[in-house]
Amino acid sequence: MRKLLLSLLLLTILLIFSGGLWLGYDVYTTGFSAKVEPHRIEVALVRQLRRLAIPNEIRDMPNPVPMSPAVLIESLEHFADHCAICHGNNGSGETRIGKNVFPRVPDLRLEDTQSMSDGELFFMIHNGIRFTAMPAWGEGEMDQDTGSWKLVHFIRHLRQLTPEELDRMKSLIPKPHHDAKGGEHAH
Repeated sequence: MRKLLLSLLLLTILLIFSGGLWLGYDVYTTGFSAKVEPHRIEVALVRQLRRLAIPNEIRDMPNPVPMSPAVLIESLEHFADHCAICHGNNGSGETRIGKNVFPRVPDLRLEDTQSMSDGELFFMIHNGIRFTAMPAWGEGEMDQDTGSWKLVHFIRHLRQLTPEELDRMKSLIPKPHHDAKGGEHAH
C-alpha cells in the first residue's frame, strides 16, 4: 500500500512539474502578448479561479431589483454609455478594445455568461476582475448598488435586443470631444 501511495505521489509531482514546464515554454515562446489566443486549459483554469473568488453568499443571491420596462430602459442607456465601448451594443465583444485585450472581452450573449448566476454577474460588474480590462463599476457598498443589479437584467436581455433598441443605443454612445483647432481630443 505504501509503495502505491509513493508511486501516486511521484506521478502527481511529475504531472505538476510537466505542466509547469509546458506553461513556462508557452510563455517563453509567446510572451505575454494579448494577441495570442489562450489554450483551453488556461481558459478553464481562469474561469474556475474566477468562480472560486466570488463568495458563495453573493454567487447565490437572486437579483433584488424587480424587472420592469423602466429598469430595462435605464440599464440599456447605462450599458450604451459605460459598457458598449468594450462589449459592443449587442454584447458581442466585437469592438476595437474587445478584440485587443487579454483575456478577450466575452460575448455576453453566449452560454458562458448567460449560465452564470445573477450574483456572479453582479459581483463582476460591481468589483471588476483583476488582471483583465474589466473595471469595478459599482459605487458604494454592494448592498446599495442597484445600478449593477439593473445591468444584470440588461445582460439577460441581450439575446432579445430589438433593432429599435440597438438604434437607441447607437444614439447614446458617447462621442469624443474635439477642440476647435483640428480634431484633437480635448483633455
